[in-house]
Amino acid sequence: MDYPIILFDGVCNLCNGSVLFIIRRDPKARFRFASLQSTYGENFLKHNNLSTEEYDSIVLIEGGRFYTQSTAALRIAKRLNGAWPLLYAGIIIPKFIRDAMYNVIAKNRYRWFGKKDVCMIPTPELRSRFME
Repeated sequence: MDYPIILFDGVCNLCNGSVLFIIRRDPKARFRFASLQSTYGENFLKHNNLSTEEYDSIVLIEGGRFYTQSTAALRIAKRLNGAWPLLYAGIIIPKFIRDAMYNVIAKNRYRWFGKKDVCMIPTPELRSRFME
């Protein structure tokens, strides 16, 4: 099975919290995860000419394509259990407006939510959902 992969900033408290939020709302374990700082994440970024210096966007790899910023977030919400897929209706908002709002949060996330010194280490029961 081809799983969608979410690349996230592994030292960002907001990003780590988002991963745990997604895991709780993904009981079929469709998503896989890797930090942007991991070997997997770094290789993906380099191969796709994305910044390996600033980790200011979540990346969703899905169906042979990748999505960033608000588009990635909305596509992730679309696959979650509960009412979260309703957020996908926000895709009709022009990308430049969605991404401007996303960027405000991304630029302030360390100040508002804090930062870890090292990337999150998944629990043994979640380890299979994380890329090496």
